[in-house]
Amino acid sequence: MDRETLLKEEICEIGRRLWLRGMSSANSGNISARVSDNEVVITPTLVSKGFMKPEQILTMNLEGEVLRGEGYPTTETPMHLSIFKARKDIQGVVHAHPPVATSFAVAGKALNLHLIPEAVIFLGEVPLIPFQPPGSQELAESIIPYLEEYDAVLLENHGAISWGSDLTQAYHRMETLEFCAEITLYSQILGGAREIPSPAKENLLALRAMMKHKQ
Repeated sequence: MDRETLLKEEICEIGRRLWLRGMSSANSGNISARVSDNEVVITPTLVSKGFMKPEQILTMNLEGEVLRGEGYPTTETPMHLSIFKARKDIQGVVHAHPPVATSFAVAGKALNLHLIPEAVIFLGEVPLIPFQPPGSQELAESIIPYLEEYDAVLLENHGAISWGSDLTQAYHRMETLEFCAEITLYSQILGGAREIPSPAKENLLALRAMMKHKQ
């Protein structure tokens, strides 16, 4: 089976996981993966991520032209293509609306506390990008400055987006993001989110930096 077909099947599986976990209601959210230097596969617009079929996934070039497939790509296509153009090592992108993380985005709060060792290493801080209209070139361009240091961002009054060296990693980062948002919220309700104490926190941050450098 060729890479393009495999990626289309993987997009459908990840879409199903997003929908089952409540991170993509109705037709919301979008997913993409790099096929080659100048081609990506991407989800269509107005289709539930929980019920997609491989033949519905479109193949595009980085100039935004549909090469294979019928229908229209997601309205968030500019955001996906902008990320792939900016960093050739990025192979997968996931945009969703996980409820707790999106609540932080609506409240105008970044996820920048260091609470769980695994989250510090594998996700790090998740900054908040000021609001830009969904689907706009302004939104697409606003993400670029964050790609090098971060693995995911919150989109103010909108949702979240994550990326990775493959599609599975991008999806796992979205799962981790929502987990961090839940832990942050619950711990604050219980009286305060206490960060990992130093020097353990600094050691974890150093380990994360070393791992990102090797990517």
